Amino acid sequence: MNPYASYLGSQSPIPVISATPDRLKALLPSLGTRADQPIAAGKWSPRQILCHLADCEIVFAYRLRQAAAEPHHVIQPFDQDDWSKMYAAYSAEAALDVFSTVRRWNVELLKSLPAETFAKTLNHPERGDMTFHTVVETMAGHDLNHLKQIETIAARPQ
Repeated sequence: MNPYASYLGSQSPIPVISATPDRLKALLPSLGTRADQPIAAGKWSPRQILCHLADCEIVFAYRLRQAAAEPHHVIQPFDQDDWSKMYAAYSAEAALDVFSTVRRWNVELLKSLPAETFAKTLNHPERGDMTFHTVVETMAGHDLNHLKQIETIAARPQ
């Protein structure tokens, strides 16, 4: 089960993930003071979302490489809420820099892999067996979900 596939629709995941850093970079200046405004009570602010995206990209980098190299890799889940407790330490700009750099590295990897790698199976303890391609779809859908949240906040009046 891929909870993020619905965000993709008919879009191919690699162009989506390739475009995300530039989309975020374009949004950041428009946030102004809203960078620390959550989308709703109990939700993350754009700065926190950017920190989350940076953390996730580091995790995806590891997952992609292990899944490509190992037979039937088992993913190590993480608790995003526990990780978010450290986000006060980071600026939105620093988070975007980390995300963008690691994302470029990940896109280069994905473009270099043979087609059969995308059919490899792996296991997520919470979601069951899936393919390498599903992980890439998850990255793209995850991006689109969080981009929409940031765009919603950026559209609010200052």
